[in-house]
Amino acid sequence: MKTNKTLLVFFISIFILVELSRGQNNRRTEVNVGVVTDVGTMQSDIEMRCINLSLADFYYSRPQFQTRLVPNIADSRNDVVGAAAAALKLIKNTQVMAILGPQTSMQAHFMIDIGQKSQVPIVSYSATSPFLTSLRSPYFFRATYEDSFQVKAISSIIKLFGWREVVIVYVDNTFGEGIMPHLTDALQEINVRIPYRSVISLNATDHEISLELSKMMTMPTRVFIVHLSTSLASRIFTKINEIGLMKAGYVWILTNGIADQLSSINETGIEAMQGVLGVKTFVRKSKELGKFRARWRKMFPEMELNAFGLWTYDAITALAIAIEEAGTNNMTFSNVDLGRNVSELEALGLSQYGPKLIQTLSQVQFKGLAGDFRFFKGQLQPSVFEIVNVIGNKERSLGFWTEENGLVKKLDQEQRSVGALSTWKDHLKHIIWPGEANSVPKGWEIPTNGKRLRIGVPKRTGYTDLVEVRRDPITNSQVVKGFCIDFFKAVTEAMPYDVSYDFFPFEKSDGTPAGNHNDLVYQVYLGKYDAVVGDTTILANRSSYVDFTFPYTKSGVGLIVPVEDQVKRDSISFLKPLTWKLWMTSFFFFFLIGFTVWFVEHRINPDFRGPAKYQASTIFWFAFSTMVFAPRERVLSFGARLLVITWYFIVLVLTQSYTASLASLLTTRQLDPTITSMRSLIEKGAKVGYTRTSFIFGKLTEAGFAGSSLIPFDTAEDCDELMRKGPENGGVSAAFMEVPYTRLFLGQYCKAYQVVEEPFSVDGFGFVSLSPITTSVGLSKLNAPIF
Repeated sequence: MKTNKTLLVFFISIFILVELSRGQNNRRTEVNVGVVTDVGTMQSDIEMRCINLSLADFYYSRPQFQTRLVPNIADSRNDVVGAAAAALKLIKNTQVMAILGPQTSMQAHFMIDIGQKSQVPIVSYSATSPFLTSLRSPYFFRATYEDSFQVKAISSIIKLFGWREVVIVYVDNTFGEGIMPHLTDALQEINVRIPYRSVISLNATDHEISLELSKMMTMPTRVFIVHLSTSLASRIFTKINEIGLMKAGYVWILTNGIADQLSSINETGIEAMQGVLGVKTFVRKSKELGKFRARWRKMFPEMELNAFGLWTYDAITALAIAIEEAGTNNMTFSNVDLGRNVSELEALGLSQYGPKLIQTLSQVQFKGLAGDFRFFKGQLQPSVFEIVNVIGNKERSLGFWTEENGLVKKLDQEQRSVGALSTWKDHLKHIIWPGEANSVPKGWEIPTNGKRLRIGVPKRTGYTDLVEVRRDPITNSQVVKGFCIDFFKAVTEAMPYDVSYDFFPFEKSDGTPAGNHNDLVYQVYLGKYDAVVGDTTILANRSSYVDFTFPYTKSGVGLIVPVEDQVKRDSISFLKPLTWKLWMTSFFFFFLIGFTVWFVEHRINPDFRGPAKYQASTIFWFAFSTMVFAPRERVLSFGARLLVITWYFIVLVLTQSYTASLASLLTTRQLDPTITSMRSLIEKGAKVGYTRTSFIFGKLTEAGFAGSSLIPFDTAEDCDELMRKGPENGGVSAAFMEVPYTRLFLGQYCKAYQVVEEPFSVDGFGFVSLSPITTSVGLSKLNAPIF
């Protein structure tokens, strides 16, 4: 079957060349060039058709050229040794001036050595491994893009979504390994960790693939970069879909080795790749490309033209131009002394035409179907990559990546127009993720097929604003809520990966608490719980066997005492703003001012004249009317007016001060604590309260309190009742609580109590996990990034 196809393609090429040469000058020189390809494959058929169409178009538009390329096809048989044997055959038997191909990087590695030794240029349009560049052969030309050029586009996607870990899946050969150093460096630049590298053999069985995927399924990382051949990618993604790695929460990113050839993947493989992202070689639209695509669809409707076909078309065009420029002189091979014992490779001789051809080939520049064609250091240089999303039976464009602007929705969009506070939606179009999810995957989670975190929660009877455990009467399920629980959930939701967990209340079968906080924390050490979430204080003795996160509440223990109002309110409270001396002084000056104004005015002012009783009453009336600034009598003399103005100012200050003091007296309580320090309580031997199941009992006994003087309480109501009773009636003089509890308590009883001291300093509330020595991998990741 392959032989028949080879002959068919060969005869088609010969027929085209004969037609082109018909009627033309017989002086034109035919130049043999080799084509090494895996005959019979879909990609090979596309490439051979592109070669024939390129030569037909090229010579039809340039009838004046004196050279005509004659392609000689050699089957590499999809094998590295087969490619090398095909190259040797073409050079030895046909004496080709250059070779196009081969298809893979592994085949190219051997052929480059052959081309170097025989001085025959090797022009590859599909060998993309960066390892080939390290060979530094002047006889190797890469008419395609090296794989390392796309790593910045991939890292930009990872950075845009904030993923911190990725797993790289690549094939175990030169093609797969070549990109790894460059991809690793690009990810390290953005502080992305690679916890695992999945290396898959090109000939791996379905069973081996399933085992590798099962291993990856148990890992917490959910972001995968895939760099495989299309045939292997189709098999692997079919297994990925079967095993459950394509559901919501997963991210798969394809390199252009797969994304450029999605059309060659079968329907089953495409259906298994729904929602994956891909970095694809971008070919700018042009009038010539549009016409060529239309002609291709008409001639070969069963084949989808891809970027490698366009590079093939441009590569043979570049070779035709270079050979025309190099001329036809010295198209020979130097003879080798066959008398010596030499290998078949050494017996090839040296092409005398090769050195001149590589010079002209290096200088070729033209506008090809795939864009501007020019070799820079022996290979083409890309400028744009397209980001695609596999939806349905084809890919959908999401945006582009350029060296200047990074990720953009449109090529004419500049990075500065996006803004510093932009989101991923400003850079890419809407993405449909695996599992038809619309929300961005977090990129990391505890595997659902593994152990979910068992989170212990304290059972409290009081202060349920912090932690509350109750049973739903309808579903009979445990409901856990409160500030500590909400804070834990908010933090896990904000993390760049998912954490699977279940809450387990620390209680007995009858619903009562199973112990205090020390008992609960010790259960983590025993392995009953993976972590504890609640109002658990960070203490040194607890840290000796478990690990705490950073505190998320203020630290300290507060001393709460009752307060007394120092102001007694009665029927004569209105006299208290002023002292009795100030009252007497004020009344004296009122009469003095009235008498002085009468004395100055009664001789010249008729308002101050009259009978003795009238004048006496006028003095009193004028004095008191100045209090409200409304005297009835006019003041005529200058001295009296100056006196009255001065008195008005004094009265204004006096009345305003009195009003402010009286308002404060009637509306504000002047509360003073009954106790000012813990030391006074110890000296008196007073009874004090503390929150039950708390570490405070130990702190108080260490401070000097007798055990008999310490009374526990559970709720804020119990604490209030104990302090209202007082020590004389079986109550307490004060209460000790941690700062979060004091805030809740004072929020409920702010008028009756006050915090006077924080005698003990602690580190506040923290979440508990196993110590770093014994903790599991998943829990370590939970503990590190949360706070």
